[in-house]
Amino acid sequence: MKTLFLQAPSFDGFDGGAGSRYQARREIRSFWYPTWLAQPAALVPGSRLLDAPADGLSVAQTLDIARDYELVIMHTSTPSFPADARFAELIKERTPATLVGMVGAKVMVDPGPSLQASSAIDFVAREEFDYTCRDIAEGRPLADIAGISWRDADGGIHHNPPRPMIEDMDALPFVAPIYKRDLNIRNYFIGYLNYPYVSLYTGRGCRSRCTFCLWPQTVGGHRYRIRSPENVLAEVRWIKENMLDVKEIMFDDDTFTDFRPRAEEIARGLGALGVTWSCNAKANVPYSTLKIMKENGLRLLLVGYESGDDQILLNIKKGLRTDIARRFAVDCRELGITVHGTFILGLPGETRETIAKSIAFAKEINPHTIQVSLAAPYPGTKLYEQALENEWIPPNKTIHLVNESGVQLAALNYPHLSSQEMYHSLEQFYRSFYFRPAKIWEIVREMLHSWEMTRRRLREGVEFFRFLRDHGAEQA
Repeated sequence: MKTLFLQAPSFDGFDGGAGSRYQARREIRSFWYPTWLAQPAALVPGSRLLDAPADGLSVAQTLDIARDYELVIMHTSTPSFPADARFAELIKERTPATLVGMVGAKVMVDPGPSLQASSAIDFVAREEFDYTCRDIAEGRPLADIAGISWRDADGGIHHNPPRPMIEDMDALPFVAPIYKRDLNIRNYFIGYLNYPYVSLYTGRGCRSRCTFCLWPQTVGGHRYRIRSPENVLAEVRWIKENMLDVKEIMFDDDTFTDFRPRAEEIARGLGALGVTWSCNAKANVPYSTLKIMKENGLRLLLVGYESGDDQILLNIKKGLRTDIARRFAVDCRELGITVHGTFILGLPGETRETIAKSIAFAKEINPHTIQVSLAAPYPGTKLYEQALENEWIPPNKTIHLVNESGVQLAALNYPHLSSQEMYHSLEQFYRSFYFRPAKIWEIVREMLHSWEMTRRRLREGVEFFRFLRDHGAEQA
């Protein structure tokens, strides 16, 4: 079938969110690659991947493109689902024969109600959906395809047997050629990554058990299933040879450093290729591994610190202590590794005191940049179950993780700490971290260094053109 893999239009300022539809717009425009859609697109010959938010496409423009396809597969999430379901209805209004399906954690954990939400949704994929999408695009009967829930001609809903997890990750085709074919890499910008960048996965799953984290508890699982170092390096080599503008590669695995010997082997291969790269890491990587990674092109680590309170880290099963995180921060600073630190306000056990503690902790370890989120109880997570059990969220009511403009909301309410207090603490966190003399001076030094580098390049350019003038282009 002629197949369109679609990120549907969204609110202005939408953040693509680590390869999936994330919970909120960001303070600064940013877009992650739609990797979860690029992977099945690579399995379906002749398909197209369309990222409407990144391309700045309107609803009307996207509908004009979608009408030319027999099968439209949309990535959705809990915050975006109502708008995505409405978009599916608009597709059906124009071309009723189009087969429309949805993939993503939201429809995986809630397949029946997702289908019942709109008759325009013909099927939803559960578990990992790469080969599921391929089977549907090949025109196989929906009743015969593992891992989907679907609607028959009479409106009846059926749930097929589950699809096994993918074990041979090397069997999946590269996503980078799909990026080059269908996407404009200039549309993808993350403030802490060199621009333009490319992000991809070297494996799926995460061995950590963080209670708030959506993907390991739903689609990815808790076993880290990996691509071989040779396979990863082959895709990086393809990027280097075919996407010449790329300045940095981001490995978006939940925790790239979980298997340290493998991370070190990949790092050495990346060093031989001469590429600049970054990855997600837990704040427990030993100095020896960090050193090998840094010596072989590592520029930045994206680290989820979450909180500066050890009891909260225990409550969320982070598998980390603040003293270990402090040691890690010292090691990164000594090696010259840039760190983008992420924190979450409103996790179980949060109080006014622990918020202040996290702010103080962030200033002490001093990542280069930070991101502060509000705890989001996504359906399918342990945090969601706890929130229902303890009535931190109202029972039998829709959870609003973002407002109509896409701004993140504090969904949890504690007896001792209201959602409004947590919401306003987010701005306090940012202000306290960035508006302090030491951080302001650090930023000024960087700006001065950047300006000096620009002056140096301009001076070199002027000298080069003088050389051309004095000696002639042919001799030059």
